[in-house]
Amino acid sequence: QVQLVESGGGLVKTGGSLRLSCAPSRSGFTIRSLAWYRQPPGKQRELDAGFRDYESPDYTEAVKGRFTISKDYATVYLQMNNLNAEDTAVYYCNADLENEFYRRYTGTDYGPYWGRGTQVTVSS
Repeated sequence: QVQLVESGGGLVKTGGSLRLSCAPSRSGFTIRSLAWYRQPPGKQRELDAGFRDYESPDYTEAVKGRFTISKDYATVYLQMNNLNAEDTAVYYCNADLENEFYRRYTGTDYGPYWGRGTQVTVSS
């Protein structure tokens, strides 16, 4: 069964940068639509950024100008710059995966799937 694999979290100082990645666990899949969420300690999951059907990404006001989504064939990245303490959270990707053969015969995609999350901690 295909899964989403996240990586790139860690500990960074205020003003620093991190790059997260999200990719299918198996070959043969591309990420058709994806959203990046964060879950700060003790709070609910919040949407930060995403794209639908391979289109240009959208960002919330809280991260616009600091976070950037980029993608290659099978991996989506979230570049996070100028981080501050409020960005401390577990970050999750949520994605629909396209398999060309499956889509040709069913007209649909796999998912949505959640990644397991990656911790981002910003210290002063």
